[in-house]
Amino acid sequence: MIGTISSAERVADAEGRQYHINLAPGEVASSIILVGDASRAQRVAGLFDQVELERRNREYVAFTGVHRGLRVTVLGTGMGAGSTEIAIVELCQCAPSPVVIRCGSTGGLQPGMRLGELVISQGALRMENASLYFVDPGYPAVADPQVVLALAQAADEAGAGYHVGITATAPGFYGAQGRSAPGFPARDPQIVERLAAQGVKNLEMEASVLLTLGTVGNFRAGAVCAIYATRVDNRFIDADTKDAAELACISAGLRALHLVAAMDRRRGDRPLWHPGLGLDL
Repeated sequence: MIGTISSAERVADAEGRQYHINLAPGEVASSIILVGDASRAQRVAGLFDQVELERRNREYVAFTGVHRGLRVTVLGTGMGAGSTEIAIVELCQCAPSPVVIRCGSTGGLQPGMRLGELVISQGALRMENASLYFVDPGYPAVADPQVVLALAQAADEAGAGYHVGITATAPGFYGAQGRSAPGFPARDPQIVERLAAQGVKNLEMEASVLLTLGTVGNFRAGAVCAIYATRVDNRFIDADTKDAAELACISAGLRALHLVAAMDRRRGDRPLWHPGLGLDL
């Protein structure tokens, strides 16, 4: 339980335990999976060889454990950029300069995308505004190149179909993504068509704040999402395909964390791993 907090600016107790996520230094691994759905966090932890910590506070659900020799934390953040911003800032107070991979769900925008396939974000269009309180509007939200390569290799190894490109991050699910529910007409119902015409691959609600804060906070970040909806033909995923797609997505994220660790061992003092350095797997 969090102790006495003496500052309204840095909202943590004397042990560094963070107010919202209720985690402290030593309880968070340097390899992190972020998910929106609390049940997805539980599923990730179910793939661990051992779980050393389980913590629930507000909408945040965290597990720290070991996955095939690598210490990993998974945190369920809830939906949206605001709760994700809180989670990222507080995680980085507990584990400076981590590797953070979002494993989420998304809507595919381009023709030929199939339900259950994966989308790996190279960068993100910032339609949310949580990240704008850290950077100027034109600041790029880009994924770490090592994480992008690791996710691509992980998807290939799993035999999963995947796409790589630009993600759009919306501040909501209905109006912000051009959905007109009964009684709630969207102001911009053509947003999907406009984004697709710009080559945007997918639309979701968290990636751009993660990628922006990754650069600002000097940690490596990336995102991989399973396609639960194809907006071009108005289809939504069935239960069996959803289950398999979710597993493929989180498996790719976990495998990518191992690959990034292998890249780090090979790159030494270089700022970036490249294929000429090979990998120790």
